Amino acid sequence: MIDKACPSPEPFGERLGAIVILTVMFFLNFIGRIIFAPLMPTIEQDLGLTHSQAGSLFFLIAIGFFISTLGSGFVSQRLNHRRTIMLSTLILGLTLLCFGFSTSLLSMRPIMVMIGVAAGLYMPSGVAIIAAMVRRQDLGKALGVHSTAPSLSFILAPLLTEALLGWFGWRGVLTILGGVSVAAGALFVVLEREGDFPGEAPRLETAKAIVTQPSLWIMIALFSLAIGGSTGIFTMLPLFLVSERGFDHTRANTLVGVSRISGLFMSFAAGWLTDRAGEKRAIFVVLLVSGISTILLGTSPHSWVVAMVFLQPALAACFFPPGFTALSRISEPHLRSTTVSLNAPSAFLIGAGAMPALIGFTGEVGSFSVGIAVVGGLMLLGPVIVRSLKLLEIEQEGC
Repeated sequence: MIDKACPSPEPFGERLGAIVILTVMFFLNFIGRIIFAPLMPTIEQDLGLTHSQAGSLFFLIAIGFFISTLGSGFVSQRLNHRRTIMLSTLILGLTLLCFGFSTSLLSMRPIMVMIGVAAGLYMPSGVAIIAAMVRRQDLGKALGVHSTAPSLSFILAPLLTEALLGWFGWRGVLTILGGVSVAAGALFVVLEREGDFPGEAPRLETAKAIVTQPSLWIMIALFSLAIGGSTGIFTMLPLFLVSERGFDHTRANTLVGVSRISGLFMSFAAGWLTDRAGEKRAIFVVLLVSGISTILLGTSPHSWVVAMVFLQPALAACFFPPGFTALSRISEPHLRSTTVSLNAPSAFLIGAGAMPALIGFTGEVGSFSVGIAVVGGLMLLGPVIVRSLKLLEIEQEGC
């Protein structure tokens, strides 16, 4: 067992350097999962996949993520949080390198599961480190910076795809990203000192204490809806634009990438709003407006599609700062990583696995628009559910 070396919570400015490094690692973790969205039209054409088969690949990533995140506490308890993040990044990079050699759907399936397994190790440790080293009153801002990683991934994944695809092909794009991830994982464990404290391995009594809290299930539902509206929509949006709205893949990927720029600023704004208005109010507003915008994305006439492609992700990105702040307050500090490891896999399995599979299925049998609108309708359940969320009355800091 590793001796616990819990950091003392400090002001946001004192921890900014460590937060930025963790954000870079989160970026590599996230882009390694979503890079397949802008590549999928090309992969579909190259390997002769159907829309439903393409959607199922994202579901396989979610299955691996589900398995890994549930067991991440066993890893972080033995390695500590810092080494767990290093391991996650190294395995993800090596798996992306392997995917570049895939020649069929059969060979892709186990690799996609392993990509999810590698990615799933990061989130509980990343959130646990930030929540431990930053003061409670600055936690929203810290997680706001951390939450820019998905937004930046959403921007750069399609833009890098278009920049590199013509030169290296889709296999080359994955090889480059895999190599960068391997190098970053090796550097992280050498350069970063934060996170030298262990996680909490899931135990029957610990899990029982957490899963019997209604707030955990409410957070799983809220995160499922939010991930469906962000990652779930993003993964199938290039296919929707190319196959149903008549865009060529270059225009579709460029549009999808540029439309995500607003998410960087909206994450900061959402973190600021969370610290002032409170988590529940922020979540209520965000899921209401992003659910409506998702419905409009699927149902708008062609002349409105570009505008909705820009509006929908800007609103959806606002959930995660208040979402993660609320998640850190539904259990005692020493149980945070376990709480995240129970919440994240279920939410990702539904939001980034089942929802893209649903959209792919509707695209196969009829229309992508129907699946997107259904996801938006489900998001409107969020403002109702969040009213029942209970947070800790005593706002505790540290590990």
